Amino acid sequence: MNLKLIPSALVLFRFLISPFLLWDALDGKTSIWFIVGFVAAFLSDIFDGIIARRLGVSTAELRQADSWADVCLFSCIFVSAWLVYQDVLIAYRVPLLTVVFAQLIWWIVNLVKYGKPASYHTYSAKFWGITLCIAIISLFGFNYAGITLWLTCIAGVVYSIEEIAMTIILPVWTHDVLSIFHALKIRENLLIQNNVIESQQSLMTNDQ
Repeated sequence: MNLKLIPSALVLFRFLISPFLLWDALDGKTSIWFIVGFVAAFLSDIFDGIIARRLGVSTAELRQADSWADVCLFSCIFVSAWLVYQDVLIAYRVPLLTVVFAQLIWWIVNLVKYGKPASYHTYSAKFWGITLCIAIISLFGFNYAGITLWLTCIAGVVYSIEEIAMTIILPVWTHDVLSIFHALKIRENLLIQNNVIESQQSLMTNDQ
């Protein structure tokens, strides 16, 4: 097997397993395989990026596919939660809807500016992913939705705000930007490069 295909295979795995998680919840309850499948999908999300960078195949297309796989996975998880724990989601509707609203603004800002969703894979996104994993295992594995659900909602809002700010800061679509501080540095470098290019063009014009 070509080792460079491993990251793509891990992303594909996440796409494929997501509907099976939803299928397991269709009868209003989930089995142990739901947790097993979710943990496997979560681990694939961790390692696809690491392996892609190690193999030098962390392309914009792969990172975008990774982001869409996450959307697919957590959309199926949310629908599964609605089918199995509807009362919990209703009880925590305020923090959950706050995250949904923040994510909606995130999508609008990115689509308006770039015509496609961002694919930053920030530290805050990774932290949100960890809190989501804990909250999902707590809910589906132990029927608990207290502190863990609040924590993931707060992390989701913080992540959304940071990435919205990053999109406003960055003049062009850029993938794998770890934080708003990295975005500011990239913007500074791009401005310097543009100034150099403009200076060179001005000199060429004067020479002519």
